[in-house]
Amino acid sequence: MTEDVQYRLFIADDHPLFRGALREAVSGLLERVTIAEAGTFDDVVAFLEQNGDIDLVLLDLTMPGTRGFSGLMYLRAQYPSVPVVVVSASDDPATIRRCMEFGASGFIPKTLGVDDMRAAISRILGGGVWTPPDVDLTTGSDAEAAELMARMATLTPQQVRVLMMLSEGLLNKQIAFQLGVSEATVKAHVSAILQKLGVESRTQAVIAAARIEAGQWPQGMSAEG
Repeated sequence: MTEDVQYRLFIADDHPLFRGALREAVSGLLERVTIAEAGTFDDVVAFLEQNGDIDLVLLDLTMPGTRGFSGLMYLRAQYPSVPVVVVSASDDPATIRRCMEFGASGFIPKTLGVDDMRAAISRILGGGVWTPPDVDLTTGSDAEAAELMARMATLTPQQVRVLMMLSEGLLNKQIAFQLGVSEATVKAHVSAILQKLGVESRTQAVIAAARIEAGQWPQGMSAEG
């Protein structure tokens, strides 16, 4: 990497030990780097709202406040110029393909060795893309899933967050409180989500989200209110 460049990286993972391992890997790769980190998705959002000028986000798929691909969807919609590489223990080919389809710049399995991890990060910071070399990315989603993913991609960042909270079973008033908006605003977001996803109820929207997550979101979640 270029020695005179100051890099700014953000590690989003709820496991302190793994954040430390990532920090060590990055610090051994880059001469000049500032590394911030967070263990919940709310903290990720709060940090990026104040510090959007980041060169790379290293994102775990599952942490408090997000499941599956919803965090990736939010970051790509809200900060389209910020590269996001997923670092996850869920490294089956279908998951990796979905991450790339949702706009990730790379996918790094948590089982990857330090040297390979540094090579992957180096390639991504250089403007490239990195995925495990033994994973076939040419196999696309089925037509139904592809259409649903296209619909998901039309959601605004705030609508993605509302859908995430619906999937956690939160009521409108709880969502309004967490987002700092009125219940009327939440209802408007929910209506827009239903229209964009082509569904008629909150429950169907949650099921649609679970369909995209390829089983990563738990089923049978409450969608009352």
